[in-house]
Amino acid sequence: MINHQELANIPTDKLIESYPFLETFLDGIPIPISSQTIHQWFDSKSPNYLEEHTLNEKNTIDNLAVYITNMLSFLGENKNQVDSITILPGTDKNGNKENFDKLCFKRGDIISIVGPTGSGKSRLLADIEWIAQGDTPTGRQILINNEIPDMKKRFSPSDKLVAQLSQNMNFVMDLSVQDFLELHAESRLINNAQTKIAKIINSANQLAGESFNPQTAITSLSGGQSRALMIADTAYLSRSPIVLIDEIENAGIDRQKALDLLLSEEKIVLIATHDPVLALSAQKRLIIAKGAIIEVIESSPEEREILSEIQAMDDKVQNLRNKLRNGKKLN
Repeated sequence: MINHQELANIPTDKLIESYPFLETFLDGIPIPISSQTIHQWFDSKSPNYLEEHTLNEKNTIDNLAVYITNMLSFLGENKNQVDSITILPGTDKNGNKENFDKLCFKRGDIISIVGPTGSGKSRLLADIEWIAQGDTPTGRQILINNEIPDMKKRFSPSDKLVAQLSQNMNFVMDLSVQDFLELHAESRLINNAQTKIAKIINSANQLAGESFNPQTAITSLSGGQSRALMIADTAYLSRSPIVLIDEIENAGIDRQKALDLLLSEEKIVLIATHDPVLALSAQKRLIIAKGAIIEVIESSPEEREILSEIQAMDDKVQNLRNKLRNGKKLN
């Protein structure tokens, strides 16, 4: 539900940040995009001016709220509003029930998924991606906002709630990075597309070991560059509120920056990983064995201290790796 009073008292430049598509609506009134609110703008106009232009504050706010609601519905934003996901237990590979009642994760949470190779980490990610309803090999059920979701959310490409970044990413389109991002932005009806695209490329270059430019062909990007590009694209352009990442440590990118970027956009982030830095960076970690979640561990203050020590060692290794990549000798 759109709050009419809030709409009247939010500066128009802030409204545009939240709803880029409002620029056309405001131009038609016209109300300038500035630090001034709509209420302040109407208050500054004389009754004669408003009458001459057939303008009324209440009608304008009502029409604005309807416009936002319709546009969000068209773009799938309202349908994709996810505050939490809940995992209900299934069974392990031997048919034994998982030993938990339910697991609930909210926006801004980072959850790591750890376990030996073949233990079922990717299967858990797949269950969440498909919003399983007891119809996958594990028998798990996934709830959205504590409810069974509409069936079309599972199968409609326009209603996807989950963006998954897998271990292998290969582009097949013969496009430049710029063209690829413009195509994606256009499909999302992003008004300030060039600003977003510039942010994506800049962020991707901060994540990747070697930078690329907007005219670089996406088919020539390395594995690390491709992963960095898609993480930044997911943060800035994707409306999917849930991000599943499978073994990001193998991508050759700055892992902590990647997590910080995704969290700044209030995503629910789940990471299948063998990396102790990523595992301990999460608030919770799910332990997987024989296809089942066997334990949920919350990070302790002691583990946070250990994480700081590991990160310091990791920074040293990264520094040595970068020197070697750049052809320098080690002392």
